[in-house]
Parts: sequence; structure tokens; C-alpha cells
Amino acid sequence: MYNRSSCLEPNIVSINIIQNSTRVLVMWFSLDLLVAGSSLFISVSLTFAAVIFLTYLFSEEKEEQSARRMAHTHEHSNTMGIGKAIAVLTSGGDAQGMNAAVRAVVRVGIYTGAKVYFVHEGYQGLVDGGDNIKEATWESVSMMLQLGGTVIGSARCMDFRKREGRLKAACNLVKRGITNLCVIGGDGSLTGADTFRAEWSNLLQELVKTGSITLDEAKNSSFLNIVGMVGSIDNDFCGTDMTIGTDSALHRIMEIVDAITTTAQSHQRTFVLEVMGRHCGYLALITALASGADWVFIPESPPEDGWENHLCRRLTETRTRGSRLNIIIVAEGAIDRHGKPITSEDIKSLVVKHLGFDTRVTILGHVQRGGTPSAFDRVLGSRMGVEAVMALLEGTPDTPACVVSLSGNQAIRLPLMECVQVTKDVTTAMTEGRFDDALKLRGRSFMNNWNVYKILAHVHPPSAKSGYNLAVMNVGAPAAGMNAAVRSTVRIGLIHGHKMLAVHDGFEGLAEGKIEEIGWAGVGGWTGKGGSNLGTKRTLPKKYFEEISNTIANFNIHGLIIIGGFEAFTGSLEIIEGRCKYEELCIPICVIPATVSNNVPGSDFSIGADTALNTITATCDRIKQSAAGTKRRVFIIETMGGYCGYLATMAGLAAGADAAYIYEDPFTIHDLEMNVEHLTEKMKTTVKRGLILRNEKCNENYTTDFIYNLYSEEGKGVFDTRKNVLGHMQQGGSPTPFDRNFGTKMGAKAVAWMSGKIKECSRHGRIFANTADSACLLGMRRRALVFQPMTELKEETDFDHRIPKTQWWLKLRPILKILAKYKIELDTSEKAHLEHITRKRVSGEGAL
Repeated sequence: MYNRSSCLEPNIVSINIIQNSTRVLVMWFSLDLLVAGSSLFISVSLTFAAVIFLTYLFSEEKEEQSARRMAHTHEHSNTMGIGKAIAVLTSGGDAQGMNAAVRAVVRVGIYTGAKVYFVHEGYQGLVDGGDNIKEATWESVSMMLQLGGTVIGSARCMDFRKREGRLKAACNLVKRGITNLCVIGGDGSLTGADTFRAEWSNLLQELVKTGSITLDEAKNSSFLNIVGMVGSIDNDFCGTDMTIGTDSALHRIMEIVDAITTTAQSHQRTFVLEVMGRHCGYLALITALASGADWVFIPESPPEDGWENHLCRRLTETRTRGSRLNIIIVAEGAIDRHGKPITSEDIKSLVVKHLGFDTRVTILGHVQRGGTPSAFDRVLGSRMGVEAVMALLEGTPDTPACVVSLSGNQAIRLPLMECVQVTKDVTTAMTEGRFDDALKLRGRSFMNNWNVYKILAHVHPPSAKSGYNLAVMNVGAPAAGMNAAVRSTVRIGLIHGHKMLAVHDGFEGLAEGKIEEIGWAGVGGWTGKGGSNLGTKRTLPKKYFEEISNTIANFNIHGLIIIGGFEAFTGSLEIIEGRCKYEELCIPICVIPATVSNNVPGSDFSIGADTALNTITATCDRIKQSAAGTKRRVFIIETMGGYCGYLATMAGLAAGADAAYIYEDPFTIHDLEMNVEHLTEKMKTTVKRGLILRNEKCNENYTTDFIYNLYSEEGKGVFDTRKNVLGHMQQGGSPTPFDRNFGTKMGAKAVAWMSGKIKECSRHGRIFANTADSACLLGMRRRALVFQPMTELKEETDFDHRIPKTQWWLKLRPILKILAKYKIELDTSEKAHLEHITRKRVSGEGAL
């Protein structure tokens, strides 16, 4: 999935079970290191901190194990569920994306031959039974992918907390032959499920004794499998990079922040925004990063004593520098160092009393839970739902209850109660005033977000100067989030003491000397702006080497940060080749991938791709709604991406498409015929709409018009066909929270690398960089931001088609097909998919 692991990069804590003696010894050795200098650490906290530390050591091994397991998944996966029954419920607070998870559980469960049951109203429905537990069908989850909340309902249930309630729930499951339970909720809901599983045998004995069930029924239901998925907009669960609903909540928050920003600027106002997060400040922190807020209050890191004066001083200095607004973000659980709550009204009173600023308070409340889920949450829920079904059907009496988590680009299974315990330990640390420990337990990425925000929150950069000049530019097509990356680059560069130069109009502007010095205020308010404020062109630099060399010399440029797409990558390679002839080109170069196509080698994600994906998904939602309101209709949608099928594939998953045609997965006329017949059969039953996505360069002969005409002809009498070419609207609009945050963190990381590289390459006041590692691309690989020499990435690149030779998201295509009711093998491993593609290309075969 498009892993966000990314980028929003919250909790990267993955809990690893230490089962053998060697790892136990390592754990305690690591524990000693963690304890040093901290006399307040209690034993429980130490144990779990050690587990987290070991996670960093063994995370790669865990992902390798997950990949190997999936590579051997079920030779007959479409029959492994025969004779089994699965119940799925949502519990606790609702979260956008829960419906995507429910849909995936139902459809993949049915695909494997299992019976799948809805449990309405959460645990209360499980206790009450009756019509609250209903068998689900393939069609019963149709058109629910784009709905917010939870269609099957959720409720707080006091009855289930008592043994008597759990006894009734067990009876209701046994009577229906259900021995597999999938729970989507928070840590409280998942803890309840684990308790239920632990008591299962005793509950069955009691039910047999009272005559509520027979011995045969008890024997057939001798053990209960539990798998959890975390649905929580707060992203407060340790063990997963992201919880279902968090990204959508950030979308709602940023929509409001953007709207408030315009009115605040109009009236020179200060706005205090309170967001959810009783025990976790993730929403507040990411909102502050993505909006460039002046101050943020989070429960994990309360402000130091005397913060009131510091806050007032910062707001005053911001206004003095010409800003017409102030934004303060407050998590609802914000506290001071003594545990006293800091409320939004307290902050307003402070600002009005001491500064006299016109101040308003906005408490977002449950609007954060509302609305349609983002593309990320739909894909996340779908991926987790698939893995949950596999975990249930593979479960044995000895298998511990697990939770499906996101680790980098892998959906993995982790021990449920280990994750729950670490999550609770964070709250304990905050309660006891151990705030540094709380930050550490949240995970490395949470701390990175916090550190980047604190750096960018400087009102005045340090007065000390480095003596170096850094240039930043955009190259290629515009992509939402470019401006956030430029802002971060400029401000972090100033903090490092560099003189920052803005290059307009890409390599062409660099050749023509379209360069100006840019300061702190010069990039104010850029995070929420789409497109490229610097201007960007696709022109490559080779024909301008002499002019570019003169510009570098004239402006005394010591380092170049290029934010752009495939042209930024290939253009940088040209500059590297030109180093042998032009000494001025021997300066450190860093490329930050930014393109809607997500086709730059060396990175799982590019800035701008998430915004484009959400634009496509929202358009598909509207189209599906239009189709559902008329007679049966099929829409053919053409997406951008060049030869890269990322947008088509991921939008297909997020929008519930029936097919997605891409270049990387070859197809023939026979495959097109099969797809038309498949859709025609579906249309003859209860389905009223069809959605077909086509990547713009998937096949030079099977064009959008050809596919439209084919479906129109073959669907006569069954459905009508319409087509829509989305075009450049996919490049426009305000960047999503992901792209804002991703761009901000990439810019900060690039400047830190550049500062070190310039010093490394400095000789007697001159910069000379001609080694491979002096020209790198900063990319996201699974859960890490890494610098890779661009010359090494050449081997990973298909230059003819402008795509990487290996792309992680291709392994998700089987999920898309299964959810569209195609009967294929469920194997989402990268190795299996590569073998599948290679076999088709060699044999000349093709299948969607």
C-alpha cells in the first residue's frame, strides 16, 4: 500500500517477541544501556523500552519473514476457508476506513470459501445476538468503500465487560459455528477480545453444563481465533506505523485550518484550534507541521515552566516580521509540566490579556471523525482486512491473538497484548511525569516529527553564518507539496547558517541566472499552496552546461537541492557526467522526488503522488454516485502516470474499481474480453455500476477510446459506457497532509545531509565534489529516509519508460482483483509477482 509509513511516519514501533535465549540475553544487555542515566524507569517500562529498541535491530528480519510467509501463501487459497466461519465487528469510536476493512474481510473471507457474518453494534450486538449477527454477502458490502464511520455500527458495551455478557456472546457464536472473530477498534476493544479468547474454554464448559449448547457444538467450537485491526483517528496504538482513520482525520483538520487561515489573514487574528488526542498528540503535531503553526501543545511534551511569556514573545515577533495571523494548535489532552490541563480557552485568555490580539477559538470535535475516508485509509483498511482473514484461517489453538499492523510497506501480524501493553505504558509515563520516556515510547518517527517542528518553529535563525550558499530549485511537472519542501529547505538552511538562493524555472532558470536570495519570511505560508511557487520546467541541463557553470561561479553556489520528478533525476545524472569537463559542477547535489507519477527510482513515494491519488479517488466517488443513480453504467477513467501504473492501481484499490490497466502488468485482447464478460455477468445481477481505470500509457494500441468502444459494443443491452480523461486536474489543488508533512521532513533531511557533505568536500575554502556519494537522491525505503548515490540508481531504472525496474506496489494488484471478484491466487509477495510478470512477458501472455 501506499505505505505511509511513511510519510506521516508516526509510530514506527513494532513489537518483536523475544522467544529464544539469545534474544533474551540481548534484550537485557540493551536494557542496561537504556537504563543508564534514568533512575526513574520502572521495570515494566524498561522491559517494553527494550522491546522497542530490539525492534529497530530486528525490523528487517521481521519484514523478511513476513515476505517469505506471504510468498508461500496458500496454494489453494480460494478454498482454505471452506467449513469455517468468520465474524467481523467494529467497536469503540468510529474511524474513517473501517468500512474498507469490513469490506475486505467479507470479500476475502467469501473468496476463500468461508462464511462471513456481520456483528452489528459492536460487542453489544455480540451479546444480544439475534438479528445483530447476520451473514454477509458479496453485494452487501458494495458501495460502502467511500462511506465514513462504520456501516455495521459501533457501541460502548458494559455487558461485555462482565462474564455474564461474554457468556451470552460465546453462546451466540457457537450456535452459528463461528470460531474466528475479527475486531476493528482501539486498544480497549482489542483487550476485551483477548480476554474473551482466554476465557473461551471455560465459557464453553459452563454453556454445556447449563444446556445452552451441546457437547458436539462445544467440540466443533473448541477454540476461538482473534485478530484485531486498530481503528483510531488518534494514531495512539504502538506497534503500527498508522492506525485506520488517522489520515482521514488529518484531511478534515487541514481543510479547516486552510479555511481559517484565509479569514485570520483578512482580520489579523490569532486562532486557537483544539484537535482530538486525549492521550496522544499525533494529530496536533502533524497539523502544526503541515500548517506551519506558531505553537503546538501535545500531552507527550508539555511546555517548560514560564511558557506563557515565551508564547507571547513568539506571537509578537511573528507579527513584527509582517505576518497577519497566528495559529496555535492544542491537543485536547494538553497539560503543563505539573499535570494541569492547558485548554484552548486558557490560551485565548492569555493572548488577549497580555497582547490584546483579536483571538478566536475553534474546537473541531467530532468533525474530525466525519466525512469520506482518504485514499490512504481505504487502501490501509483493505490491506489489513486481507491480512486479517489470512491470519484467522491460518490460526491454531496455540496461535496467540494478534493485531494486523503496518510496518513500512508490509501488513504484518504482531502479538496483540504486547502492543497493548506498550500503548498503556506511554500513558503511564505521562501520568508519572516521565515525558522524555513517553516521547521515546511513541517511537523514533514521532520524535523526528517533534524535533523537526521545534527547529522550524524558530522565529529568528541563528546569527552565526556558515559562509556557504545553497540553491534550491524545482524541476519537471508541478506537484502538490513542492512548496512545503522548498519552505522547509530554506528555513532549515537558514538555521544552519547558510545563505539560501531560490532558482526560478528549473535548469533553464539556473542557466539564465534567475536566482534570488530568499529569507525566512519569503517562504511564509507556503506549506498549503499547490503547484510550484518557484516555477518549474522539464528542460534538461546538458545543453546549458557552460551557462550553468557560469551561474554557479557567479553566485558562488556550494550545494544544489533539486525538488522534482524523473527530469530532476535524469538532469542530475547529466550534471554528474558533466563534472569531468566543468569543475563548477563539482558541488554536492541532492534530489528530492516530487511527482504525481511516483516513478522516481530509489523511493517508494514521491511528493505529490498522494494528493493526485486523492483527487482521482474523489472523482471516482462522484462518478460511481452518478452511475448508481441511473441505469447500469460503466465508466472508463484515464489517469496520469506516464508508463507508471501507481496512480491507476492505488486509485483502483481506493475507489473499488473492477479493473486497472497498467503498462507493468501486460494484457492482451483476450484479457480485455475476459474483463468485459466478467463485468457483464456482474451487471446482470445486482451491480449497477462499473469502474475501469486505465493508465495513460499502459498500451499504445489499446487506447482509452479503444477500450471505451470495446465496452460500449460488448455491453449493449446490459450497460451504457462513459469515459473520462482526468488530465491535469491531478496535478492541481492543495497538498494533502501527507504531502505537506513528507515535503517538510524531506527538505529538513536534505539540508542536514548537504551541510555535512559541503564540509566534507571543502578544501581551502573551495568545494570540490566528484565522488558518487556527493550526488544523492533522498528516498523513502520502507520506513526509512535514505540517501542513495544516483549513479547506483541507474541500474535500477528503465530509462526508456521512465520507471524503476522494481516497484513495491505491484504486489497489491492481486488484492484489487480479488476484491473485484476475480478468481486468482492470493499471493501478494514481491517475488511471486515479479515471477508472474516475467512469465507473461516471456510467453507473450497477459492478464489483468
